[in-house]
Amino acid sequence: MFHEIRFPAALSFGATGGPERRTEIVSLANGHEERNTPWAHSRRRYDAGLGLSALDDLATLIAFFEARQGQLIGFRWKDWSDYKSCLPSQDITIPDQLIGIGDAVTTDFQLVKTYRSGDTSYRRPITKPVAGTIRITRGGDPMAPGLDYTVDPATGVVHFADPPALGAEITAGYEFDVPVRFATDHIRTSMSRFQAGEAPDVPVIEVRP
Repeated sequence: MFHEIRFPAALSFGATGGPERRTEIVSLANGHEERNTPWAHSRRRYDAGLGLSALDDLATLIAFFEARQGQLIGFRWKDWSDYKSCLPSQDITIPDQLIGIGDAVTTDFQLVKTYRSGDTSYRRPITKPVAGTIRITRGGDPMAPGLDYTVDPATGVVHFADPPALGAEITAGYEFDVPVRFATDHIRTSMSRFQAGEAPDVPVIEVRP
């Protein structure tokens, strides 16, 4: 189950977290290693408790936690360090991300964000774009939302009214959230400790689409 509602962005602003990978390492008798991973994509973890600074924040957190029934129901999370198609210091532009190449047949394309380092890159599927922020070009021409294309904000799939021409580059600019759930079924709080600056531990983990 998933609720298309964002965790209060003012509370996630002070949170810590980021991507994790899973690497399986086998040490050989000759001292060499074999490394492999069962994960095609990274998974993000956060601590929501560190964004709290007042007792009202704690009340907001508990209300949100209760409405999601602990770990049961997923929700949206704004990762302030990585929430748009460009660098954090830049403004979104339509050519930010190449999401596909037309073949004159395909009409559906998944939003993606590409991370590059040297000659290596990783394409991350973006499944929770923020409605109203998405802009698309096809073959360099800006497309009209609702007329030329639609975007499902629950999946990040772009649907074109007509299939893009063979070889046409499809680019996108957008903001996005991370699909997550609470990674605990309980929140432990102490009013006296919280007032003294100690935030509760509230782990949050990304869920797979």
